[in-house]
Amino acid sequence: MLIDSHCHLDRLNLAPYGGDLSKAIAAAIDRGITEMLCISISLQNRADVLAIAEQYDSIWASTGVHPLDVQSGVASVEDLVQWTRHPKVVAVGETGLDYYYDTETKALQQESFAIHLQAAGQENIPVVVHTRCAQEDTLNLIKAHGNLESAGVLHCFTETWDMASKAIDLNYYISISGIVTFKNADDLRDVVKKIPLDRLLVETDSPYLAPIPYRGKKNEPKYVKEVAEYIAELRGVSFEELSSITSENFKRLFSKAA
Repeated sequence: MLIDSHCHLDRLNLAPYGGDLSKAIAAAIDRGITEMLCISISLQNRADVLAIAEQYDSIWASTGVHPLDVQSGVASVEDLVQWTRHPKVVAVGETGLDYYYDTETKALQQESFAIHLQAAGQENIPVVVHTRCAQEDTLNLIKAHGNLESAGVLHCFTETWDMASKAIDLNYYISISGIVTFKNADDLRDVVKKIPLDRLLVETDSPYLAPIPYRGKKNEPKYVKEVAEYIAELRGVSFEELSSITSENFKRLFSKAA
């Protein structure tokens, strides 16, 4: 049992599967990936994400606006609350802050992130957080507006151990993608070695960031197995143990999927 805790199924390269998403999902299931969380990034793709989740028992959905998509529209607290009440929606997000690619929309990103945190807190549902080059603001907004009981996850984590440890103190989980397998990811590997196993998730963030040996190719959920295998070796545990632990963590955090 292994769960891809963050993927974008509406954006997969389906050419190897003749354009058939069901075959890509079946390919993941054949490798032991039993469930996947399909992530919404904008008001425009929310319906597509939800439609995918409704079609497959193994797929869950989130609802939210990515920080790099805020200019296309910011959701209201009321809208997010309504959307989270769908039985297949297990999280709010992907939301957060990205100052690496966009510093001109900082204020709007912060406003949107606060709205997501407030809506998630109101519904007692976790938040999927994207954070890049915005450590202090991310943590401060979580403290100011978040519900520390339902908390959330810092996904595709590439920041410092200091940030990870502070987020864990706020009841957050840390999700690791295929970046951990990259040759230049020594700092991230040092962080992964320190994350408590009961706070660890694994993901692909597909179709992006395919792990070695697939780097440079389009990513897909079946490759989360390589991520988990790599982390298991890094942490000195068996693949089976890491798969079980991260799956239990997923069910604990995303309790609607339990």
